[in-house]
Order: sequence, then C-alpha cells, then structure tokens
Amino acid sequence: MSDHAAASTTSDHAVDIDKHVRVYITVFVALMVLTVITVGISRLHLSVPIAVAVALFVAIVKGSLVAGYFMHLVSEKKLIYAVLVLTAVFFAALLALPVFTVSDGYWIHE
Repeated sequence: MSDHAAASTTSDHAVDIDKHVRVYITVFVALMVLTVITVGISRLHLSVPIAVAVALFVAIVKGSLVAGYFMHLVSEKKLIYAVLVLTAVFFAALLALPVFTVSDGYWIHE
C-alpha cells in the first residue's frame, strides 16, 4: 500500500469517527435537555394523571434515544424492530391491565 493510500484511509477513518462522536454528543445534549424538562415539569405541580402521562412520554423519548444510538438499534435489521414493537405492545398491555381489573375503571386515586 502506498503512503498516499494509507493517508487517505486514515483520513477517511478519522472523518468517520468524528461523525460518530458528533452524533453521540448531540444525543447526550438531547438527553440532558430532556432531563431538565423532566425536572421542570415536576415543579409545575400538575394533576397526577397528566404528570404521569408527560413523564412517560419524556421517558419514552429518552429511552428511544438511548436504545437507538447508544445501543445501535438505528442500524439494525427489521427483525429487531419487530421484537421491539412486540415488547412495546406487551408493555402497554401490562400498563393497561389495572384499568380492566379494577371495578370502577379508574386506577389512579388521588
């Protein structure tokens, strides 16, 4: 391999690493912003059902960022997405289970 080809390969590799580091830093900053939003929302003294819904939404966004970028699910095959969707459906079903098992239909009591 010539010196020019080796330098080109090293330069391409460095650019690729810089791109990945930039993505990781961007995701990290997004997670920090979402954490600040979560703390800010907790200071608003919302009603319990609304606070739980907002907290779950922010947690889903943060979890998606972590799973997608830090666990590299963004570049996975479609089977992984099918398993992920199935897991989310079962999770939602388990969260909804108290709604159907409590006689008055309202499971958050203030």
